[in-house]
Amino acid sequence: MSLKSALNERIAPRNLLQHPFYQAWEAGELPLEALQAYAREYGAFIAQMPLGWETLNDAETAEEEREHAALWSDFAAGLDTAVGSAQMPAVAKLVSQSQDWFRQPEQALGALYAFEVQQPATAKSKLEGLKTHYDLPASVEPYFEEHSHNEHEAEKLLARMQGLSAEQQANALDAAEGMSQALWDALSDIYETHCEM
Repeated sequence: MSLKSALNERIAPRNLLQHPFYQAWEAGELPLEALQAYAREYGAFIAQMPLGWETLNDAETAEEEREHAALWSDFAAGLDTAVGSAQMPAVAKLVSQSQDWFRQPEQALGALYAFEVQQPATAKSKLEGLKTHYDLPASVEPYFEEHSHNEHEAEKLLARMQGLSAEQQANALDAAEGMSQALWDALSDIYETHCEM
């Protein structure tokens, strides 16, 4: 099995497009408070992204991620909220685990890959949902517009992983699987708190 296939096999069971939170978003069924909680809480995770790229000595992408975090702040502001520290247990765990993964190169590669490989599809879905179903300021859209096309971060990360030893690749695979689960659990926390009432 190729490394790409092995990574995707680890990620597929937690395909974020299949999560009830994102499906409700695309269908326009999320209450405003769920979107606000997502913007506020998940933004604490988005703010960690530069750390992973810095660990990989990719200063250019790290700077892009800082710019993207600013776009996320605009998304939150358009929902009349602001990014804060994660308060919900599963989101706080996602932030904490990401910080740990992002400090070790092979783990950073796997964890970032699990997020980046899914991002174009999830961003496109969320953007379409926002435009179709929600009467919100235009400032909520740029983050998702920016990420709705493939900027090849996943391919860059895969190429780096292919140069690792078998043991390092195993660590990257474990981190990819762990990140997939942590992302899923964070969305579940928000969904169960704000949507299943």
